[in-house]
Amino acid sequence: MTEFHNISNAPTHVAPFSHAVESDGWVILTGQMPTKPGGATTDPLDEGIEAQTRQVMANLETVLKGIGLGLGDVVQCRCFLTEFERDYAVFNDTYKSFFPADRLPARTTVGVTALAVGALVEIDCIARRPA
Repeated sequence: MTEFHNISNAPTHVAPFSHAVESDGWVILTGQMPTKPGGATTDPLDEGIEAQTRQVMANLETVLKGIGLGLGDVVQCRCFLTEFERDYAVFNDTYKSFFPADRLPARTTVGVTALAVGALVEIDCIARRPA
């Protein structure tokens, strides 16, 4: 059975999607933007890659918590940066601070030309429910 999750205290959708879709214990989270919960998609974003990465990670945590999981259940992340060369090092330092050093998820990071709402970063992920 597939479940489609929308979390009431997560940020407002910026497109038509579910915050997470779950099937057979696998949970796929939609890419999160650096928008704030309760705000409008037109609200200004925090400045800089560090602040935006922290907000994206907080948003991922909110969605995961809403379905009874946490970042420790994440097995893979895909990260998208609009200013790859400029922001990659600071992004890495900020991102890794959310995980224990010996439990980093598999990851792909891609430079892109643009993201929704003018964001510098977007991250989606796959989590697995503990057996």
